[in-house]
Amino acid sequence: MSTGVTISSMSRYAILGCGSVGHAVADELIDQGKDVLIVDRDDDRVETLRDRDMNAQVGDIREEAIAESVAEHDVVLILSSDVEANKAAVSNVRARDDDQFIIARASDPVSGDELAELGANSVINPSAVIAESALRLLESGELEHRAQHLSEIIAQTQNELAIVTHENPDPDAIASAVALRAIAEFLGVDAEIFYFGDMGHQENRAFVNLLDVEMTAVERDDPDAFEGFDTIALVDHAMLTDTTARFDQSVDVLIDHHDVDVTEEIPFVDIRPEMNSTSTILTKYIQEFDLSLEESVATALLYGIRAETLDFKRDTTPADLTAAAYLYPFANHDTLEQVESPSMSPETLDVLAEAITNREVQGSHLVSNAGFIRDREALEQAAQHLLNLEGITTTAVFGIANNTIYLAARSKDIRLNIGRVLLDAFEEIGETMGHSTQARVEIPLGIFTGIETNEDNRQTLLHLTEEAVRKKLFTAMGVESEGGNSGS
Repeated sequence: MSTGVTISSMSRYAILGCGSVGHAVADELIDQGKDVLIVDRDDDRVETLRDRDMNAQVGDIREEAIAESVAEHDVVLILSSDVEANKAAVSNVRARDDDQFIIARASDPVSGDELAELGANSVINPSAVIAESALRLLESGELEHRAQHLSEIIAQTQNELAIVTHENPDPDAIASAVALRAIAEFLGVDAEIFYFGDMGHQENRAFVNLLDVEMTAVERDDPDAFEGFDTIALVDHAMLTDTTARFDQSVDVLIDHHDVDVTEEIPFVDIRPEMNSTSTILTKYIQEFDLSLEESVATALLYGIRAETLDFKRDTTPADLTAAAYLYPFANHDTLEQVESPSMSPETLDVLAEAITNREVQGSHLVSNAGFIRDREALEQAAQHLLNLEGITTTAVFGIANNTIYLAARSKDIRLNIGRVLLDAFEEIGETMGHSTQARVEIPLGIFTGIETNEDNRQTLLHLTEEAVRKKLFTAMGVESEGGNSGS
């Protein structure tokens, strides 16, 4: 059942029942120069229409004769407020002609289904249309209010704005930071982008280099990291365990699409889990502020949306699509192609080979140990590549570096929320970030094994880690680990 009216280039239209809805449609069609016949049983209404030089006649739309009178019209719009009359009219018109395009007015979903079964090509429900219009106005009003509040927070900056992404930032986090910096500059405020961790993923490095994005790496335990910045903004920063637990500074702005609880008082918070990328949210602000969109910003945001939705194949919402459509004409597509086709580093190839060798598969779930690693971002790529194996819907690859267990997971199983799986498995001992289709966790190695790390006990640590992580993961996924290399 369609909920919208489709007006085509067909030349002749008949409107049966001309209350307020029919009258509005008639006015629009006549303004477009269409040939319109109006049929209504109210004598006074028909006379008023004729006084306005409209082609109107008196008639009861329930009668079979009315179907005969509109037989030469290509489109019949049955728009009476009387649903039973509309059903009769649809039945009569369809009985005499299978080719006429019929649009009928319903009062609720049930009557809509009935009208469709009787032969209506398209059904409209005025209540639903009004509700949709009201929601659009509400969304527009809320965005305007939020944009005003955001501009007030940023404009209060006396020195400089610090924009901080999540650990080891991905394209969505980088693009969101770039967009917020553009908004700050539009408001006359200098801003600098910071990130924790590493920029290890080849695509992310290519992204930053090709778009010449200036980002500064900082240590979380550095007390002077944000000295001189009197406003702090977090974009795409949320941790499933605790959004700001590892952030010591007072935060002024938080913009994110992850569904998390914020436990501390932050002046401006915009968290929208109904959108699949923070880049989508920032695009809405770009539009609301009516910025003159620079090519680099548009390219970054479009790539952020595409990367977060796996090129619109994962959890994509209408908001993501409309944001991407807005950005598309402004973006540099040659740059996007270069970003999306980086070479694989030897380290990533080694991690992928190790993950393939050590994989254990239970049903459609794959868990693998990549051993001791140098580039934690390689785990993300390995998890994504392994998801392409036949019969696999969920992957988790973990490795050890810097006295920490790093784990990356991916899932294309709509019944499983991989972010929640990692949270259930490791919430008590690690920090988790992600959502339903991709997530990662960091676990201090000492907490997990209870022994210190040194060269003499590396293999012992690896064995203990592998056994414990596999068991926790498979249990959280609802399957049991066999403790072996069953996928080899």
